[in-house]
Amino acid sequence: MDAPTVDPYELAATAAAELARRSGLVRHDAAVVLGSGWAAAADQLGDLVADTELGDLPGFPVPTVAGHRNLARSVTIGSLRVLVLGGRAHLFEGYPADTVVHGVRTALAAGCRTVILTNAAGGFNSDWPVGQPVLIRDQLNLTGASPVVGPPPPANEPSRFVDLTEVYSVRLREIARQVDPTLPEGVYAGVLGGAYETPAEIRMLQAIGAELVGMSTVLEAIAARHLGAEVLGVALITNAAAGMSDEPLKHSDVLDAARDATPRMVALLRGVLERL
Repeated sequence: MDAPTVDPYELAATAAAELARRSGLVRHDAAVVLGSGWAAAADQLGDLVADTELGDLPGFPVPTVAGHRNLARSVTIGSLRVLVLGGRAHLFEGYPADTVVHGVRTALAAGCRTVILTNAAGGFNSDWPVGQPVLIRDQLNLTGASPVVGPPPPANEPSRFVDLTEVYSVRLREIARQVDPTLPEGVYAGVLGGAYETPAEIRMLQAIGAELVGMSTVLEAIAARHLGAEVLGVALITNAAAGMSDEPLKHSDVLDAARDATPRMVALLRGVLERL
């Protein structure tokens, strides 16, 4: 007999309840998911309320990818209560889609109605140097997975057939440009990852409309929209995509670029949160 599966929405509610107990906050208003190399931003985004290790919350694996932290931090920015997730799970680590989006579902179960997703990305546009933040306008989910595949959501949750016409909020992108009017926008291709893309794959992605590529974010964005949250996506160009440069692609370079861009990223994220 097969072992009973855990309902992912119930697991998110359980994790949110444990987060509330540990943080002392009955609810949070907004969530920020920090991408590879962005973890230091958690120390500068707001006034600390509480720190919780992700691994101590039900359903959360301990992050294993360099540049991520085992941290769920509760902070305040004015009257806004913000949940900062210092790490995420990825498909390429072998996790299923429900685990990859568990952080976002937990944030929404904790009360968040705004989700800011950040990532490190390879860029196709020669006008976007390393260290350039780019607002995600739309996405291509090329992972072969989806958080709304499988058993239908519980009756108290929305239908799996979520409208993705506006995955990334126009309103939130306008707020981001109030903070930094120079921000460009682009279409982000989310791939399974592990290995970086080949030059031929990059040419294919360009042909179908992608301007950025990375190994996260797209499933989280779908999960957040499914549950009714507004989503802002911010990609940091940490490297030129394969074939766009003579330099080999190394994760250590990605982390270095993200670290160097931390002050600009903190200013952008905090500026957006202050305007919500």
